[in-house]
Amino acid sequence: MPARMSHSRAIAVMTGCACLALAVGVPAQAAPHAHGRGIERAVLPAGDGWAAADGSTTGGSKATPDHVYTVTDRAELIAAFEDAGDAPKIVRVVGTLHGNADADGTPIGCEEYQQDGYTLEKYLAAYDPAVWGRDEVPSGPLEDARDASAKRQAAAVNVYVPSNTTLVGVGEDATVIGASLQVRNVSNVIVRNISFEDTYDCFPQWDPTDGDTGHWNSEYDNLVVHGSSRVWVDHNTFGDGDRPDSAQPRYFGELYQQHDGLFDIVRGADLVTVSWNVLKDHDKTMLIGNSDGAGATDRGRLRVTLHHNLFKDVNERAPRVRFGQVDSYNNHFVATEGAAYGYTYGIGAESHLVAEHNAFTVPAGLDKAAILKKWSESALTAEDNYVNGRRTDLIAAHNAGFPTAQLARGAGWTPELRTRIDHPRAVPALVDRGAGAGRAPGC
Repeated sequence: MPARMSHSRAIAVMTGCACLALAVGVPAQAAPHAHGRGIERAVLPAGDGWAAADGSTTGGSKATPDHVYTVTDRAELIAAFEDAGDAPKIVRVVGTLHGNADADGTPIGCEEYQQDGYTLEKYLAAYDPAVWGRDEVPSGPLEDARDASAKRQAAAVNVYVPSNTTLVGVGEDATVIGASLQVRNVSNVIVRNISFEDTYDCFPQWDPTDGDTGHWNSEYDNLVVHGSSRVWVDHNTFGDGDRPDSAQPRYFGELYQQHDGLFDIVRGADLVTVSWNVLKDHDKTMLIGNSDGAGATDRGRLRVTLHHNLFKDVNERAPRVRFGQVDSYNNHFVATEGAAYGYTYGIGAESHLVAEHNAFTVPAGLDKAAILKKWSESALTAEDNYVNGRRTDLIAAHNAGFPTAQLARGAGWTPELRTRIDHPRAVPALVDRGAGAGRAPGC
């Protein structure tokens, strides 16, 4: 076993978890209890969303003592994931872990990845539309150098989670900055009690042919569930940290976009429960299904439950759905005055979205018709949703505002895997106090 990796006996007692749902007087049922086993060995409660279908998601709950690891940097995290293959394992994150870091865990800057003479200044000069034009994507030596630099960063930033793993934060402040957690083609994974921040791309690509004015396109999400099944993501916080999109410069008239999504579920992923998380201050938030042309992979899969999550000041994709049977209930969607807002639910190709019993807190002038956005001809169920404390028919509001893009009612299925349903008027208090890292029960 790698010498730099310590086992759980190095920290005998987990301290600091707030368990805020109880501490502030919210009723005990405000957050699901995980059978009293403690957060590290907790399993998904019976009936708690799609990840509980035909059994449970247990992660690393059956790990033997020699497969419980405490990690403090990226190298230790990767070593823990690689040790013992797919044997059940518990990986405990302590403190702040940086994805963009050297072998000792010290954070590094983008310049450390630069290859073959790449600099942003040279790239901007070479592909300025006044020089390069707008009819072709960049090519040539500097684009090749950008691509080589991007691949070098990707080797550091992408971290792959094996099957039968529980990844859990210790205490209130476990944080992963600048790493993209890849749950890729595996099964039975639990991720809990971690703040994921600022998974940024040092080398966005300029594409002048993307849309009418061109766009900067970036890689990396904080968390990706790709082709995997039985995944429970609970009581985490996702955001851009100290690098919000709103603070980025514009080049060629377009935002220099260094972030992609916060959390995507794609490529045939299935049986996923996303509960009691905070997703905040971001543009493209969550995709469930990444392409209209992925029906062969995604049809009959992408069964996802979203409940008791706080989506705060996210511009779009909360989520955007293709193909999947998605149950989204008891979530709180917040848009504050002045924050960018495009839409909440994106209705995509062959989607079967049920959006019920949710609460929306939005500025008084926000057009309720924009909460739903029709991308493709797909029906949905959207009952018992409340906007600013008043019951609102979201489909009727959308259809009144977009008479040429009517949405049809009826997702064609009825969710059964719900442990409880809170009244939408109670959801803001319950979710705002109980969601996010540091607030998981069982600490």
